[in-house]
Amino acid sequence: MTFRVTYSVLNADLRELHKEFDKALAAVRAGLGRDFPSYVAGRAVESGQFVEDRNPADTRQLLARFHKLPVAELDRAMEAAHKAQKFWGRTPWQERCRILRKAADLISERRLEISAIMSLETGKNRLESLGDVEESADLIRYYAGQLEEAKGFDRPLGSLSPNERTRSVLKPYGVFAVIAPFNFPLALATGMSAGALLGGNSVVLKPSQETPWCGHKLYEVLRDAGLPEGVFQLVHGTGAEVGNALLSHPRVDGIVFTGSKEVGMHLLRNSSKDYPKPCFLELGGKNPAIVTASANLDKAVEGCVRSTFGLSGQKCSALSRIYVHKSLKAEFIRRFQERAAKITIGDPLDKDVYLGPVINQRALDRYAESLALAKKDGKLHVGGEDLRQKEAYRHGYFAAPVLVEVPHGHKLSRDELFLPFGTLHEFGTIDEAITMANDAMYGLTAGVFAEDKAELQMFLDNVEAGVLYANRQSGATTGAWPGINSFCGWKGSGSTGKGGCGPYYVMQFMREQSQTVME
Repeated sequence: MTFRVTYSVLNADLRELHKEFDKALAAVRAGLGRDFPSYVAGRAVESGQFVEDRNPADTRQLLARFHKLPVAELDRAMEAAHKAQKFWGRTPWQERCRILRKAADLISERRLEISAIMSLETGKNRLESLGDVEESADLIRYYAGQLEEAKGFDRPLGSLSPNERTRSVLKPYGVFAVIAPFNFPLALATGMSAGALLGGNSVVLKPSQETPWCGHKLYEVLRDAGLPEGVFQLVHGTGAEVGNALLSHPRVDGIVFTGSKEVGMHLLRNSSKDYPKPCFLELGGKNPAIVTASANLDKAVEGCVRSTFGLSGQKCSALSRIYVHKSLKAEFIRRFQERAAKITIGDPLDKDVYLGPVINQRALDRYAESLALAKKDGKLHVGGEDLRQKEAYRHGYFAAPVLVEVPHGHKLSRDELFLPFGTLHEFGTIDEAITMANDAMYGLTAGVFAEDKAELQMFLDNVEAGVLYANRQSGATTGAWPGINSFCGWKGSGSTGKGGCGPYYVMQFMREQSQTVME
């Protein structure tokens, strides 16, 4: 496959790509139903207790089963990680970069197979899955470049006397627990793990129980790239069991997590006991887009539809709140309805499908509750039907896109839903719109559509979010890419102030040591 897919692909000839994807999908389907282990110190662990991996587009289909790691086995995993880190941390940074770059190349070589698995496992459409895999490889390459550019984060300092030699060195913390979400099951697991590994740490990865297969593929890639045994370990299980056991384990020197604010805050409050430990969190969003009176409506409608409904709204960067100038509101709604009506919903493995299912029954129940509240308190402009009443959607977790007009501050415009669900609000002045956009506990992404340069600058100067986009037709608030868009959460959306995909990521996984030698 020579065509490179990012999240910003709008119009391209994809016929050859789809042919190659179909071949990979057929091969993956031929191997469904197998059992896979957890991995501790390079060895398979088969417990006989399983995480079942089912297709959210058709829950009758068992994709694979994954052996849960018994909590009693976690001590062995952590001791192996601790031991392996000692020599990995002393491995020259050039060698760490070489091995991780090899892993990136293997991801690129296997991207069709992994993308097919991801579409089956998550309900992502083909292009979303291909973009996820491409991003994974780019994350490794970009982060390796940070280590190379900084020459291993080893730099001389000044001196107070002629016979004094001083330097600053960044060194690893030790063992990082990486807890990954379902929605970007390869990119986020890879990015978090690569940052830790390049920094000289060892990693114990617990993938989401909804997407264990992608975690398994990452393990294979790192193993085949030559990563030493014990430096990266894979443990399957639930958050309540394995996740909490990781959190409290004394051999864990740091935690990196992407997921809900509720879980992230629990990790932050409980990760440190005897001394502070790094806890890197990306915690979702309730992201706004502002459509000003000067906006190009073609760009605004396309960008808002794509960001609100892509991956069924199951992105922390998804557009949740749309603020439209009152002079454009009626026309915006009309065009939005027309564009939303063209969305093809169904099996995401069909090349013509844009919108697949939500991830599980809990998400579908949350959708039903949110839709009932929308009908009670708001004015529906898009959606409202129950897709599960139709035979084509009966066996999957399908949810129709919704756009509802509610007052600013309503529960639907305040709480993160992680659904194909947007709220609409009108405003009169740009100051009013920015005030409402900032009125949220989250601060991850935000977008604006404005041709007026003064309005655009007001947005850039005043909106409280880590990732800002202007006039972005491919996605009003979504589509960050390594080295292109730093992905950093403000307020309730993150804990570090320096995000993934950005130039300061790898150094966070290392701690500074000042060394002074008198000669």
